[in-house]
Amino acid sequence: MPEHDAEQIQVRTLGGPTAYFEYGGLRFLTDPTFDGPGDYPSPGPTLTKTAPSTATPAELGPVDVVLLSHDEHADNLDASGRAMLADVPLTLTTPGGGQRLGDGARGLADWESIDLSRPGGGTVTVTGVPAVHGPGPREEVEPITGQVVGFVLTGDGLPTVYVSGDNASLDAVREVAGRFAPVDTALLFAGAPRFPMLFDGGPIVLDSAQAAEATRILGARRVVPVHHDSWAHFTEGRDDLEAAFTAAGLADRLDPAWIQRD
Repeated sequence: MPEHDAEQIQVRTLGGPTAYFEYGGLRFLTDPTFDGPGDYPSPGPTLTKTAPSTATPAELGPVDVVLLSHDEHADNLDASGRAMLADVPLTLTTPGGGQRLGDGARGLADWESIDLSRPGGGTVTVTGVPAVHGPGPREEVEPITGQVVGFVLTGDGLPTVYVSGDNASLDAVREVAGRFAPVDTALLFAGAPRFPMLFDGGPIVLDSAQAAEATRILGARRVVPVHHDSWAHFTEGRDDLEAAFTAAGLADRLDPAWIQRD
């Protein structure tokens, strides 16, 4: 695989799992969460948002594609995020989410791809990739936390971009690496969210050390961590991530714009 300039895409992190980037002339948004701080009841624990998004949907402008890890938890898709989906031509998500969200949504199974037309000609390929929302085997985790999906974006002359989604499994990362490594840019959902009543308090998304190891497995040239702030159940934040990447000798892989963000 030829090396691309990992700086070809600029990623704007908006808080929680939400990030915006342009790729191949298309505008992508991950897991839209724009509601204000407060408590959000769920079928399981109540989720508490602690900080607002750094932008509103109106400030972002038109979005071509939403990459939605899953639709069942408010810290990945909240009321404002659901409302904006009506104005987005395509939402890619889990097979179950594709059925629940209706028109404009399409579910991707593992390794299923969709080709999207680029404004200037050519295509962007988005491939659904495995993700496990908790520690342990997928068949044991999914009945508790639900189905999730990650994404890999590729295209002629474009860098390879991996969006992990709410994944806690390094085995899933190894599967992705086996097909797509090295990755130019990885958006890694981290933050080590935990609930005492689930999985003996184990992280249901990557912790900081696992995010660093995922970077090594993927051969990722640049990493933009997301999903590590703005919610009370995220137990590791920016400082933990920087420390873990430094300890692993991978601090140079962290996106400079992410490091410099106030």
